[in-house]
Amino acid sequence: MVDVGDKLATDRWAVAKAEVIFSKSTLQAARQGNLKKGDLITVAELAGLMAAKRTSDLIPLCHPLPLDQIEVRINFADDLPGVVIEAHVRTHARTGAEMEALTAVSVAALTIYDMVKALERETRITNIRLLEKGGGKSGHYVAE
Repeated sequence: MVDVGDKLATDRWAVAKAEVIFSKSTLQAARQGNLKKGDLITVAELAGLMAAKRTSDLIPLCHPLPLDQIEVRINFADDLPGVVIEAHVRTHARTGAEMEALTAVSVAALTIYDMVKALERETRITNIRLLEKGGGKSGHYVAE
């Protein structure tokens, strides 16, 4: 692991995003709550939140962080068609929360795939990326 022992603990935060694309009929079924595994939004948001808390268990050499806030939001998107996932993570630590935010959207996306795979095998997980981060020595970053 990278030695962060000499770094100051500061407020740090990160925002990540992912998209899950599927057919309009799958979007309609998810929106109406017609999935055998339950409510897509509730289940996937919870999965993302739980994943952010376990990031250091999933990503080798990733420091465990005391997370102050995790928010995972999933919105239906007719234009894809599919869903857009966004995670906001906050901590007061010696290293940033980018991996936690990225893990949250990734696991939420995988959960959505699992929930709709019985309806559609063409589902695509795409555009997983860091949108913004702040705090620490490297300062503020906003994706183009």
